[in-house]
Amino acid sequence: WIERKTVPHFDNGYTVNKPIADEFLKMYGKNYAVIRNIASYDNAMQIQEKEKYILYQGAVNEGRSFETLIPAMQKVDVPLLICGNGNFMHQAQQLAEKYGVQDKVLFKGMIAPEMLKSFTAKAYIGITLFENKGLSNYFSLANRFFDYIQAAVPQLCVNYPVYKEINDEYKVGILIDDLSPENIADKLNELLHNEQEWQAICNNCKKAATILNWQQEEIKLLDFYKNIFG
Repeated sequence: WIERKTVPHFDNGYTVNKPIADEFLKMYGKNYAVIRNIASYDNAMQIQEKEKYILYQGAVNEGRSFETLIPAMQKVDVPLLICGNGNFMHQAQQLAEKYGVQDKVLFKGMIAPEMLKSFTAKAYIGITLFENKGLSNYFSLANRFFDYIQAAVPQLCVNYPVYKEINDEYKVGILIDDLSPENIADKLNELLHNEQEWQAICNNCKKAATILNWQQEEIKLLDFYKNIFG
């Protein structure tokens, strides 16, 4: 409702990826620029020694696949750290108890940014999962997707259009269509136990981080405003 009331009145705008920009053009006739919300390049993030844990960072909200990720941890022999809070936090904690993984799924709650960077830099695998419950999820481009890249952390990610486009070029993670607990567990174990594959993806992240970073993206933002104000 807010989108319908506002977007048509703004001739100059930008959004986070091309599929959303295409939707704005189709729905409202507005040609929006694309400026992605990407983490800054920080070489120190990439040289941290990794520890064998899986990390989910971000809002603990409905639609983030906790209903299948948490039971998947029954078949995965390393901890899952969940850093964040949200409207699904209580249900997520109940799921951990229901499936007997409360000692393996560790809820860290809200974490200060600098401490979160430390958790991210040391993680072995990152999680970027969304249920396909509408275009907002299907066309998503989560901040954590780039945070994991900057930290050279291979990730398990949904096979939605924007992630696929980036992963086809840089191979920074394993993309999945099937979000069942069994498939999530299989793919996590593949990354955990196939050291050659994990290392190759880690190296790809380091290369991609030199290109997919805010230092490059901010140039587009500055150009956007220069074109408006001269």
